[in-house]
Amino acid sequence: MPKALITGASSGIGAAIAKELSSMGYETILVARRKDRLLSLQKTLPSSSEIFVADLENPEELEKLLANYPDIDLLVNNAGLGVYGEFTETDFERESTMLDVNIRALHYLMKRYIPLMEKRGGGKILNVSSSAAFFTGPFLSSYYASKAYVLKLSRAVREELRRKSSPVTVSVLCPGPVKTEFGEVSGSDLGKNALDADTVARVALRGTFKGKAVIVPGFTMKCSRFFSKFIPEAISVRILYKIQKAKQPR
Repeated sequence: MPKALITGASSGIGAAIAKELSSMGYETILVARRKDRLLSLQKTLPSSSEIFVADLENPEELEKLLANYPDIDLLVNNAGLGVYGEFTETDFERESTMLDVNIRALHYLMKRYIPLMEKRGGGKILNVSSSAAFFTGPFLSSYYASKAYVLKLSRAVREELRRKSSPVTVSVLCPGPVKTEFGEVSGSDLGKNALDADTVARVALRGTFKGKAVIVPGFTMKCSRFFSKFIPEAISVRILYKIQKAKQPR
């Protein structure tokens, strides 16, 4: 039975991906901070699964995760969070936690799991970024920057692996707003056009198994990405300022 490890599996895209993989016959390792949520999810899965309670900003817990599960076929780096507000007013400790989870933990797990996968004969990595990676986002400046890091890192490592004919592939998911807890946690309003997490999960896994480099669910975000290539950043950042400012909680 193939084995998948999913971080941030307690809710949203992570939970939806876990359900989809379990229905495909994958054994799943569910990783998150909230044990109660993981146990509830585990009970709904049709195939075998294990839970691993961890705070991914803690290097020691990352080491324990690797030690417990060195042999996996699919790594889904989904854990992430955002902090909304003007850069000079947001809390630095919250931002540091965000950067540890969004960047450092993902980076570390990729670096450690790729050699392990290569020794086993192959594997796949799905990194969850965001459509934010394509833009510059006032009021979510650190979050947008962290997701750009995930996108650029994923594409660069994918090319390195391709050039040496590695049996490991890296895909990156860049969805627009998704109906998850992100808005509540970050302190912003996602708007009415957020995608359903189950739909995003299906699109993400279909793209991963096809070996796609960048996966963008939804027609609207595909169009946004396309047109962003023709709009100068000096203009797009002003447009996004107005859009993001309007998402302030009322």
